[in-house]
Order: sequence, then structure tokens, then C-alpha cells
Amino acid sequence: MSDVILLIDDDQSLRRLTEYNLAAKGFNVVTAASGKDGLAYFETLSPDLVVTDVKLGDMNGLEILTHIKKEAPDIPVIIMTAFGSIEMAVQAMNKGAFNFITKPFDRDTLILSCKKALELRGLRFKTKLQTNEINRLTGTQGIVSASSVMKELLNTASRAANSSATVLISGESGTGKEVLARLIHQNSPKSQGPMVAINCAAIPAGLIESELFGHVKGSFTGAIKDRKGHFQTASGGTLFLDEIGELTTDIQVKLLRAIQEKEVQPVGSERVRRVDIRIIAATNLDLQKEITEGTFREDLYYRLSVIPLFIPPLRERTEDIPALVNHFLKKFDAPRDVLFSPQALAILEAYQWPGNIREMQNVVERCIILRKHRVIGPEDLQFIVNKPLADILSPVIPDDGIALEDIEKTYIIKALEKADQNRSQAARLLKIPRHVLLYRLEKYGL
Repeated sequence: MSDVILLIDDDQSLRRLTEYNLAAKGFNVVTAASGKDGLAYFETLSPDLVVTDVKLGDMNGLEILTHIKKEAPDIPVIIMTAFGSIEMAVQAMNKGAFNFITKPFDRDTLILSCKKALELRGLRFKTKLQTNEINRLTGTQGIVSASSVMKELLNTASRAANSSATVLISGESGTGKEVLARLIHQNSPKSQGPMVAINCAAIPAGLIESELFGHVKGSFTGAIKDRKGHFQTASGGTLFLDEIGELTTDIQVKLLRAIQEKEVQPVGSERVRRVDIRIIAATNLDLQKEITEGTFREDLYYRLSVIPLFIPPLRERTEDIPALVNHFLKKFDAPRDVLFSPQALAILEAYQWPGNIREMQNVVERCIILRKHRVIGPEDLQFIVNKPLADILSPVIPDDGIALEDIEKTYIIKALEKADQNRSQAARLLKIPRHVLLYRLEKYGL
């Protein structure tokens, strides 16, 4: 076996005997005579299993258990003690111990417990890999969501990925349009090909045709050699056209032909080149409005929006905010004990997020770096709100008072409107059981 077991026991004779018995069964055993040494080995070795005594000279085995579970929750820990009690066993199990063994114990008892602990860890690792693979195959990897609207969007995107149809993703800046585009590509029949992403708004108007379709040497000043455009570079894969609404109408005509005919004509060339690509476009503009104003071609719009996907702004899916906070805490390697207080989360949920997820990522990173305490509180978020924190966290009560029932009715009505009159969803938004909401509706005659 290649599994490494870290054995921590200050009893030299028992430590040597236990080490011998485990090694005889093929385990790779590393021993430590103190809690301090044990934790030092734990940090450098990353063992697969820890077996520790409770009574150690310099610290308590339960303290070691707590430390290990904080740093590496997946690593099982077996507690040994000569002073066992039901209370201590319960305490150890509540802290996450895999097993609690009372000394003296026979060799087979410990070996069997070690084998089961390592089998469990292997199953958990396999399950984690399978979960990641399922997320990859279903197109959810990289997107953090808890809201029903996002889950429905991901479900639609997953089905769209299996086709070769063009996709038009709309939504405000910072909502994750390119992330969604990459997920569609990764789960599409063209996933083995490249995904080329370009920002149409970032390319000067005089160069956009060359960037998209390529050019031949001498076709214009500065064209010192032939150059493939993004259509040819992405052949066999996906071309992601971000900010598609920024293209001029003359380029829109050529883009429409390239998409329909699956061929491009480089600038200055008389030959056309066949391309085999899938087009995913994205915009933060209202293209229907742009069509009305004559700045976007209607025929190109319908060619792009075979499958339209809309990503709602973060302010309309506040259920995702706690999950996003945890995601960014992990992404930026925040210490495991760093967290946002309930009051801080309330501020994040009340904030309008004009920059959406991109802005939220920056806010969480800033809080991690500049925080003064382990728990990130309202004082750490003063920079994102435009009014006093008290106005967000505490309602203003007028001098003549206010009817609590009126407040409750107002929020019930708003929740029903947001849930399109779906009572179950409204109850979830209000964080109350459905039967309680039904009672309130009957009580207020709503």
C-alpha cells in the first residue's frame, strides 16, 4: 500500500509496537512523539490518515483533531486513549473523528479501523472527481448558482451545447457571458477544437474586417504578410464574438454572409476560405432597440439568436450571493476561518451591484486583503454603499409609527411579483414555509 499514516503518541514503546503492526500490513508509517512534531509532519507530508493519542505531553489529541479538520477536512483521524469515556468519545466524534479506540486494543481492531478510514477517504475522493466530471459534462463547472432562474439557464445552455446552432447571450456587463460561452464550448461537439474570443468593441473599426476574416500581403498599408483572421483560427471550434452590438452595419453584412455560407474572403483576396466553426455572440445592449434605431441588422439578429440566453443581473438573483461569496473566498485562498458576518451578507444582498459578478469578485478580494479581523463585518464594506449602513441594516420608523402588517403585506406582494405568482418560490424568497405564506395570504386577503 502507498497510503501514509501519521502516528502521534508520546508513549515510546506503544508507538513502536503500533508502527510495527501497521507497517507489517503494508502501510507507510511516519511517527511523532509529540503534538508539535505531529502537526509539523502533517503540514509537510499531507498524510492519508492520522492516528493520535489523546494524552500527549505538549497538547491534547482533540486539539490536533480540530486543527486537522480545519486545514484538511477530508483526512480521517482516529483517536486513541487509555482514559476513555463516553463523554470524550462523543466529543471526539462531534469534532469529526473517524473512530475512537480505547487502550489497550488488539492489533486487528486498529488495522481494521485504518483500512475502513482509508477506504472512506478513497470513496470521497472518487465522488469528488465524479462530481467535477458531472459538472463539466452538464455545463455547470465555473458557474456558481443557487437561484432557480440560473439553474434553468444552465439547463437550457446544457441542451444548447449539444447542437451546432448559433447562440446569443445577453446581459449586463460583468454577469459572466464569456464564462457561459466557454461552458457551452467545453460541452459541445467542437470541444476538442479551439475557442477564440474577441471583443468587437476593442478593435478599431478600420481593422475589424481584417481581424475577423484575415488579409493578404499588400492589401493595405502595413499588411507585410498574409494573415489568418479569427474565423480561420477558430475553424474546428468556436468563435465567441463579445459586444457584437458594437459592429458597424457594413461589417454586419459581411459577418452575416460568413455565418450563412461558412466561408470568408480575406481582405485583398479573390479567393474564399471554407471554415467550420460555431458562433456564440454576446451583448450588453438591447439589440431589439438597436434594430428599431437602425444600428443593427434584423437579419443578423435572427441568424445569431437561434438560441437566445439571458443572464439576469446579480441584483435580481440575490440567492446566489452567499454561494458566490464562498466561491471567491476559496478562489483567493482566504484562510479557512475567514467568513462574512450575517450583517455583512445582508449588505451584499441589499447592494445593487452595477458591476455584477465582476464587481463582487473585486469586493470580496479587497475585503480578504484589508480585513482587520477574521470575521468580515459591515465596517469592512463601507466603501461599496452610497448611504449609511444603518439605513440598510435598520429600517427607519417614522415619528407617528408604522403598521407592521403593512410592511409584511408589502414584502409578500413583492415576493409574489418576483416569483411570477408562484407561491412556493415566493415562500423561499421570504424564507418561510409555504403553509405560513398561505396563512398570511388568507389573513391579509391577498
